[in-house]
Amino acid sequence: MNVLWRSVPAPGLVLGGIVSVQIGAGIAKGLFESMPPSAVVFMRLLTSAVILAFLTRRVIRMMRPRLDRSGVMVLVAFGLSLAVMNFSIYQSFSRIPLGIAVTIEFLGPLGVAVAFSRRRMDLVWVVMAALGVLLLTRGSADSLDPVGVVYALVAGAGWAAYILLSVETGRRFEGASGLAVASAVGMLAVAPIGLGEGGASMWQPSLVAVAVAVGLLSSAVPYALELEALRRMPAKVFGILMSLEPVVAALVGLVLLSEILAVREWAAIGCVVLACIGATKASRNPPEAPEA
Repeated sequence: MNVLWRSVPAPGLVLGGIVSVQIGAGIAKGLFESMPPSAVVFMRLLTSAVILAFLTRRVIRMMRPRLDRSGVMVLVAFGLSLAVMNFSIYQSFSRIPLGIAVTIEFLGPLGVAVAFSRRRMDLVWVVMAALGVLLLTRGSADSLDPVGVVYALVAGAGWAAYILLSVETGRRFEGASGLAVASAVGMLAVAPIGLGEGGASMWQPSLVAVAVAVGLLSSAVPYALELEALRRMPAKVFGILMSLEPVVAALVGLVLLSEILAVREWAAIGCVVLACIGATKASRNPPEAPEA
C-alpha cells in the first residue's frame, strides 16, 4: 500500500483524504434513519481508537512510564476536543445540509490560522468569512435550523481546540500514539450518550458494518493519506488544499444525499473557502492537524 501511495502526487493524497472524510460523513448521515447521530459517532470513534491502538501499540506501551500529570491532562483535553468536534458536527449533519455544516465548522480552523498571522490583510479574510456565514444564515422561507447552525459552530470550536492540542500532543508523544489515546478518551466520553440512545438495535450486523465503514472512511483512511502527504509537502500548502473541504462536502451532499444548495449558499461556501485559503497563505506558522 505504501508503494501505491508513493506513486500518487501529494496533492492527490490530500484530495483523496478530503473525499474519504466527506463520503464517510454522507454515509453516516444516511444511517441516521436507523441509528441516532450519537451512536454513529460512538461507532466511528470506537473504530478509530481500535485501529490506531493496534497500529501504535508498541509506542503506547513505551509511553506509559513517561506519562506525568500534565501529559495526562493534555491527552484528556485532546480526547474531549475530538469528542466535542465529532458529536457536534454529526448533530449538525442531522439538521442542516452537509456542505453548509462543514462550511460553518471551518470557521474553527480559519480562526486558528488568523490568530497565528499578524497582517492587516487578515481583516479582509475575517470579513469575507463573516459575509459567507451571513449569506448562509440570513432569514428566508427555507431558513436553516438554528440548532444545526449552533452545533456546527460548536464543532468548529472543537476543531480549533483539536488543532492546538494536537500540536502540544505531537511535541510530547511519538507518532500517532497521542491520537490513539485521545480517540479512546473521546470514545469513552460519547459512550454513555451513544449507547444510551442507540440501544440494542444499533448492534445489528448490517448497521455495525456500515458504521465501521464510516469510521474507516472518516478517520483511518484520511489520517493515513494526510500523514503521507505532510511528509512530502509544506504544511502551508497542505492547509490551503484542506480549505477545499467545504466544497467537497457540498458536492458529496448533492450526489449522495440529493442536498441541492441555492446559488446564495454556493456563494457563501466560496467566501469561506477563499477566506481560509487567504488566511492560511498569510499565516506565518499555522498549526496543522489532519481531521480525525
